[in-house]
Amino acid sequence: MSVPEQLRYSEEHEWVAGLDNEDGIVTIGITAHAADSLGEIVFIELQANEGDTVESGETFGEVESTKSVSDLYAPVDGEVVAVNQAVIDEPKVINDDPYGEGWIVKVRVSEEPGDLLDAEAYAKLVEEA
Repeated sequence: MSVPEQLRYSEEHEWVAGLDNEDGIVTIGITAHAADSLGEIVFIELQANEGDTVESGETFGEVESTKSVSDLYAPVDGEVVAVNQAVIDEPKVINDDPYGEGWIVKVRVSEEPGDLLDAEAYAKLVEEA
């Protein structure tokens, strides 16, 4: 399973890219481990749209697969500045490319997240599961 080094991860299996961006905007998606565990993703419902705020640890949507329904948890606090309409229209993109075209939202971070895991810690978390 791939765990890209440059990303940070939540214990709920979301990834965050761009924490070092000067504009404070990060990209969020679900990990390959989560996508594999869910199976074929068939539907995504977001409760947070552009302009809405999300709070770290709170749900901002759901991912439905052929196996189950899973909540999406915000790994950071901030304002949603973009929603990936491509994954809303064609959720299977997440299974095909979870760390690329399968991103879900972009958020302007309002507070530095303190509890995200690096790649090594996330890989260990997944191994122990």
